[in-house]
Amino acid sequence: MSSSRSLSSPSSAGAAHQPLAERLRPRTLGEVIGQQQVLGPGMPLRLAFESGRPHSCILWGPPGVGKTTIARLMADAFDAQFISISAVLGGVKDIREAVERAELARDGLMQQRTIVFVDEVHRFNKSQQDAFLPHVESGLFTFIGATTENPSFEVNSALLSRAAVYVLQPLSAEDLQQLVALAQSHKALPAIEQAAIDRLVAYADGDARRLLNTLETLAMAAAQEKLTEISDEWLLKVLGERMRRYDKGGEQFYDTISALHKSVRGSDPDAALYWLVRMLDGGADPRYMARRLVRMASEDIGLADPRALRLALDAAEVYERLGTPEGELALAECVVYLAVAPKSNAVYKAYNAARAWVKQDGTRPVPMHLRNAPTQLMKQLDYGKGYRYAHDEEGGFAAGENYLPEGMEAPGFYQPVERGLEIKIAQKLRELRERNAAADDAILPEE
Repeated sequence: MSSSRSLSSPSSAGAAHQPLAERLRPRTLGEVIGQQQVLGPGMPLRLAFESGRPHSCILWGPPGVGKTTIARLMADAFDAQFISISAVLGGVKDIREAVERAELARDGLMQQRTIVFVDEVHRFNKSQQDAFLPHVESGLFTFIGATTENPSFEVNSALLSRAAVYVLQPLSAEDLQQLVALAQSHKALPAIEQAAIDRLVAYADGDARRLLNTLETLAMAAAQEKLTEISDEWLLKVLGERMRRYDKGGEQFYDTISALHKSVRGSDPDAALYWLVRMLDGGADPRYMARRLVRMASEDIGLADPRALRLALDAAEVYERLGTPEGELALAECVVYLAVAPKSNAVYKAYNAARAWVKQDGTRPVPMHLRNAPTQLMKQLDYGKGYRYAHDEEGGFAAGENYLPEGMEAPGFYQPVERGLEIKIAQKLRELRERNAAADDAILPEE
């Protein structure tokens, strides 16, 4: 979301009834607050405005960072007809109507350009997105899509290849402070303590629309109570429980769980705790978090510390018994343990290597000495013949025995690391391989 330095005339019809976010919307590119990484001098989107030639693009960013505003300003800059479609509410009928209106504008006396803006474009299915392609290619209209989701996954590759992608960022605290000052300068709210402003900025979490809607709510509540100043104490009373900060199904959710996983893998307990609490505070299901911790214990710690997996399973069970908030402490204990535990992905890599091998390899028969022989017929067919029972041999190990299919070289899937318990595992494997090699040498035929 962005804002304007100037308002429509107070006497204009309906202006007083417009939402604050709409009344403060920028009228020129210079009035936009934030997004200087694409709108600043010499930046790509600014150059697109200055070129005099609109081009199709995707505006990708979280809610309330100015996607709709930028699209409207682009239409104004090129004196183009602006057609807005909501992918949540619209469909093929709306696309067809947009095409007809674009044709009328192109063929009319003014020969006007058209910009078709599709909000939440990721909500359109493949066939709906495909419907834009011929008209974008023919130049009938310029397509601008807005999305909160990664366009690499949510926008058809054919449409994506014809549109530049501009990444918009959450507004900074300084940007949001400017919005509060702008609203105050137009007497949209009474005086407000700095502590309350700081809380509002944190509450908005980079979303200008949320900030402006909250300011509007506070202004109405303050007017009803005839307050001349909004205090931090009163603000807390009015806001109640803070809104959740991210969409539990959106990309930010997966970015945050990725940050948690990488912090655990990187052995940083403070960072791991921070991301865990961010997710729980944002409304993530603690059961989902427990499942992810079990995964981390298997993938990134493995046999370097087998206790990690047990602790993760225990944390999940504790949460099931205690629930929120008491059970969340067990998750916190687990995430700290996982972060400080020795790390090994040797089992993870071995499993993936084995899967890849089996997928490309043929179906090798099980060697006869390893086959089960529950019936007399199977025994007569030599099922299980020659199998050596490891418990009956020295050290519980049948030196020189082969457990792979005939003719298959030892693939070496599992390579323990020199960390934690896997140091001892690696040492044990070296000893067993030496015994195998000695046994093989002992049965070599004499020349």
